[in-house]
Amino acid sequence: MSLRLSTVILPVRRWHEGGRDQWLRAEELGFHTAYTYDHLAWRSFRDGPWFGAVPTLTAAAAATERLRLGTLVTSPNFRHPVTLAKELISLDDISGGRITLGIGAGGNGFDATTLLKADQEPWTPRERADRFGEFVPLLDRLLTEDSVTYEGAFYSATEARNIPGCVQRPRLPFAVAATGPRGLRLAARHGQAWVTTGDPKLFEKGTPEESREALRGQIEKLGKACADLGRDMDELDKVLLTGFTPDRNRPLESLDAFVDFAGKHIELGFTEIVVHAPIPDSAFATDQAVFEQIATEALSQLN
Repeated sequence: MSLRLSTVILPVRRWHEGGRDQWLRAEELGFHTAYTYDHLAWRSFRDGPWFGAVPTLTAAAAATERLRLGTLVTSPNFRHPVTLAKELISLDDISGGRITLGIGAGGNGFDATTLLKADQEPWTPRERADRFGEFVPLLDRLLTEDSVTYEGAFYSATEARNIPGCVQRPRLPFAVAATGPRGLRLAARHGQAWVTTGDPKLFEKGTPEESREALRGQIEKLGKACADLGRDMDELDKVLLTGFTPDRNRPLESLDAFVDFAGKHIELGFTEIVVHAPIPDSAFATDQAVFEQIATEALSQLN
């Protein structure tokens, strides 16, 4: 399978002050998909502008024609599968079937605490995994069945109607972010793609070589999860969201640096690489000209 090159556009610009232009430019540059983060706030951007993922993607869907659009990633931290399904079906319709749902268990950042009462503790990793394990199958049903009734440990639905369903059949694709065994099983069972950012333990002091070895191990575990379910792992796209391995943003320093980085990860089995659109004065302050050169020239050297 040929490599796909995609981008993440963080929702930090007002739509009429550069936001719209970024999505149009992503389409012009030929990116396969432009994703955005689905957070209430995120890291160093918490005290600045940050817009909602679904309205942003809706506007992007209306402004573009060919570009696929999606989230990296949506999580149960502040989403409920019933209301999310309704928004996704609407978004898929508006876009003409160009939506991919990146979905994960969520982390322990602002999304995990914003809705809590003062005396509440955030969910533990195990609790997040428990909820994710119920969230994904229920969302799958809500996007493929006209009416769903369900009562679980964390979520319920009573005759939840989702007519006419997705434009994409049987539903829009899931790109499941996971590294642990439970999440990998969800990716193997429900995903059309699998997403990773690498091994977070290696980000500060690991080496690129150690990171690639860790990624190789994750893909092997994904393969086992697929085999246990009788599924061919080649059916899943394997997506690497860059910027969180020991390489950080060095692959975006030049076209040659990116081609070298991407080539080594293609060898591991990745079919899609996602790069962050430049944001000045941030961790993603890469050179716009180099970014655009990578977008327009890298794939011809890799495929």
